[in-house]
Amino acid sequence: MTTRLPEARTVPNVEIRATRLLFLIVGFGVAAWAPLVPFVAARAGLAAAPLGALLLCLGIGSLAAMPVAGALAGRWGARTVLTVCVAAVCAALAILSMSGSVPALALALLGLGVGLGGLDCLMNLQAVAVERRSGRPMMSGFHGLYSLGCIVGAAGVSALLGLGLTPPVATLCVAVGIVAAFLCALPGLRAVEAEGGPAFAIPSGPVLGIGLLCFVVFLTEGAALDWSAVFLAKERGFGLSQAGLGYAAFSLAMTVGRLMGDALVRRVGRARIVVFGALTAAAGLGVVTLVPGWPAALLGYALVGAGCANIVPVLFTAAARQGAMPERLAIPAVTTLGYAGVLTGPAAIGFVAHATSLGTAFLVIALMLLAVAACGRRIAFRTG
Repeated sequence: MTTRLPEARTVPNVEIRATRLLFLIVGFGVAAWAPLVPFVAARAGLAAAPLGALLLCLGIGSLAAMPVAGALAGRWGARTVLTVCVAAVCAALAILSMSGSVPALALALLGLGVGLGGLDCLMNLQAVAVERRSGRPMMSGFHGLYSLGCIVGAAGVSALLGLGLTPPVATLCVAVGIVAAFLCALPGLRAVEAEGGPAFAIPSGPVLGIGLLCFVVFLTEGAALDWSAVFLAKERGFGLSQAGLGYAAFSLAMTVGRLMGDALVRRVGRARIVVFGALTAAAGLGVVTLVPGWPAALLGYALVGAGCANIVPVLFTAAARQGAMPERLAIPAVTTLGYAGVLTGPAAIGFVAHATSLGTAFLVIALMLLAVAACGRRIAFRTG
């Protein structure tokens, strides 16, 4: 049985604003951690290998929180769970900015992962509810605010540190901004309906298919984040100071694409967004890998960002519209599968690159994106 969006209706602006702020908060919180990593490593005296092991705590915390966030919100109320998650993020960032104890850092990263994982699931539940009631595409715009939050968070914290503020003071500014934004969002947050049944369920049917497509797209995003600078430095001769331009091109194209995405979805339809987006991203990886020269590399990463931009928002809408699993279980399941791509993908790329080359690993991802294009059309139609 397929659930369709109702005819366009008016949604209170306070709910739309609250949803946008939630996405902005999560993006800001994720990106605020990145500039602190070198300070944490130096303060704790961690080399690359133990630092990598420590960073796994962030992913473990997120994966633990994502599958149960919807059920907890249904039982205790979305506002209560979101408040706890925001508090966990702010407290964790504060500890990470000050502590040099490895056990304390590990617990803080677990807490940061739990907070961000819970926020990630509940913001998408909020978004699909608002989109359904509005009767028009809104998900890409919401995810665009997440991307914008990532850019503002990373640039903002880096700027504060560059001005000479200590990490604890810079983090305090971040926490104040997050709390202020959350308080503004609080009145418009919708309740998650309590339902009987398990707190989480293993995805099956269309939800499993949607989750696997998200896994591939998130893996592609993780490849751009973790491996673009390495590829451009080693394979394309970029200087270390310019190697980050590939991810900058990717992020800019993705953010712009998402902010324009709702209009594109209305014009071309969800199925075509998935198909053409995956084909564009695959073509971008092909350009990056096969065409020499820095202009081709930057163009290729921009194509990857533009292609991936609206696939995940469309897939979250599809997960909300399928009838095989309740929404409160489907959205966390898809989120968890997608996030697993971010966590496991970069390591898998490293193994493939060690056995062959980084370019070959990128071409494998391009083939996976072609599979997304082939399967995504059927899934989008079935849930449309």
